[in-house]
Amino acid sequence: MTDTNRPTNRLAGETSPYLLQHAHNPVDWYPWGPEALARSRAEGKPIFLSIGYSACHWCHVMERESFEDDAIAALMNEHYVNVKVDREERPDLDEIYMKAVMRLTGSGGWPMSVFLTPDLLPFYGGTYFPPRGAYGRPGFADVLWSLAKAWERDRDGVTSQGERLAREIAAEGRVDARGALDPTVLDRSLEALAQNYDAEWGGFGSAPKFPHAMDLRLCLRHHERTGDAAPRRMALDTLDRMAEGGIHDQLGGGFHRYSTDEKWLIPHFEKMLYDNALLVPAYLEAWQLSGEERYADVARGACEWMLREMVAEGGAFASTQDADTEGEEGKFFVWTPRELEALLGRDLGRQAAAWWGVTDAGNFEHGTSALWRPEPAGEVAARLRLDVAELEQRMREARERLFAARAERTAPARDDKVLTAWNGLAIGALARAYQALEEPRFLDAATRAARYLLAHHRRDDGTLFATGRDGRARHEGCLDDYVFLIAGLLDLYESDFDTTWLEAALELADVVERDFHDADHDGYFTTGARHEELIARLKNPHDGALPSGNGVHAENLLRLAELTGRGDLGERAERTLRSLAKLVGRYPAAFSQLLMAVHWLAVGPREVVVSGAPEDARTRALLRAVRTCFAPAKVVALAAPGADATELPLLEGRIGSEPRAWICRHYTCHEPLTDPAAVARALAD
Repeated sequence: MTDTNRPTNRLAGETSPYLLQHAHNPVDWYPWGPEALARSRAEGKPIFLSIGYSACHWCHVMERESFEDDAIAALMNEHYVNVKVDREERPDLDEIYMKAVMRLTGSGGWPMSVFLTPDLLPFYGGTYFPPRGAYGRPGFADVLWSLAKAWERDRDGVTSQGERLAREIAAEGRVDARGALDPTVLDRSLEALAQNYDAEWGGFGSAPKFPHAMDLRLCLRHHERTGDAAPRRMALDTLDRMAEGGIHDQLGGGFHRYSTDEKWLIPHFEKMLYDNALLVPAYLEAWQLSGEERYADVARGACEWMLREMVAEGGAFASTQDADTEGEEGKFFVWTPRELEALLGRDLGRQAAAWWGVTDAGNFEHGTSALWRPEPAGEVAARLRLDVAELEQRMREARERLFAARAERTAPARDDKVLTAWNGLAIGALARAYQALEEPRFLDAATRAARYLLAHHRRDDGTLFATGRDGRARHEGCLDDYVFLIAGLLDLYESDFDTTWLEAALELADVVERDFHDADHDGYFTTGARHEELIARLKNPHDGALPSGNGVHAENLLRLAELTGRGDLGERAERTLRSLAKLVGRYPAAFSQLLMAVHWLAVGPREVVVSGAPEDARTRALLRAVRTCFAPAKVVALAAPGADATELPLLEGRIGSEPRAWICRHYTCHEPLTDPAAVARALAD
């Protein structure tokens, strides 16, 4: 770790824990901003831009090896203006310069190391560099020296390289991909997902494996639309494999970022708020579709992890937990047979080792094992000569004791900055979990986080800040900040039916339309009209680790149109879908979030209105029937006594009646229903 007795650099005034981790480096770091950029131009020095995040293992390695090395720091300080960026605070910069690194090297990742001209043109880049040449990589000191000499000897050539790259990147934001959506695109999406599906271990592609929650949720929709069992099996088998794997925290709930192998066994141990917020709805939908309680249990565990370990200032949520503890990746999470026996006793310890695949050789480093479920309960019970129910009860006891013991270990560090976008996802996940699982704490947590963001991350003019910590909200909100929060607010409205959430969602949608809309080609830019000028203004058309902002907002607009009766919002949604039609048609597997909005239109959304007092048991029973069915293309409103039909035309003529449910589709409504079972049948039809 950095010696905190050293003098601080300019990062000491930042709010990002990642930047603060570098505040005592001997490197003369600047945060991204006018001061650094002005110095680069004034002195004619290139910029070394280092982008990472606090939970990144190799970011910590490069800091220890290079940024704390006095000789390397001296080289950096002499020849460069050095700028540190937290990618979670500035996804706009990360997106632009990652594209540059990908073009230069064919791959990307973090830490990202990019060299820029004073005009911010990228001319060289990479990811992790060892301090001296190793692992087939050039040494960082050698890179610094050779690029400084190239800048000194051939500045025009270096600049020309940067200009070419910048033109290519900027051109992506100006691509006209408009067209009519191919009516076969949903079927071709399913075909593409099936071709990439791992039939043995679940998931898509080979190692490393990421959860791809959007792909799994789209598979469930493919099943709903077609009746085909294959996409259902792909989604449920993958969710089972992940839940059984080491990527799932078997003791504390929640998921690590990704699996380094095809079996979901050894994760990259960092835990991200957004991964868990995206996976909760996937598991809830699997439960709604299948009725299998194990999916609800996994979703519940991820929500409990958020509430237990991720609540930050004002009730909002922190961003990440580190992979490393005491300088070792995964140390907090792994076990040996000897540790299990010491804590649980000989018999229970051996049973726990068999249950969670803990062996003498280990499946991770230094003879340790990540916990996973390699065998079904029945097979383990038979091998141990125990009744399955008895073994499961013993494992519940073992889990509680191991979790308590693990809590005594040194915990991974937490990045407690509050990101508006990721909090929007968490709000939505918790609100949906409340609806399905009827756990009031989940709704309370979602409500607190939403109130905090609207009070502290929103300016008086309605625009958003991207991040905040220690009472300081900062950085201009990007598209994801707006659209993920809008989605969470809509989920909140459908949880407690407080129209405050709907009003805030509409106000934010107006800002998105005003500041982010591409007037030439439709769709929405990543950055808004008031954002600082960068070398490119890009869009976010396809899914990555996060869902596409354009895809999320297309569904937001469809939901708002159904709830409010405003046809203009539905037209905006369809224009957004058409704005990317050519790309979606060419690469349907990359657009699962957007295709969930296409599915909405393909199946025809349902409008569900439940009347009655919310405290009436009959009203609650009707809502329960609505919320436990898998019918993703729907909106739900409550016509409670005193509700205002001027805000929600759906409620007109239905306020104050006895508890009943109206289900409408394609401008046609069922007779009002009073029997929850009939409601469930109508939604399943």
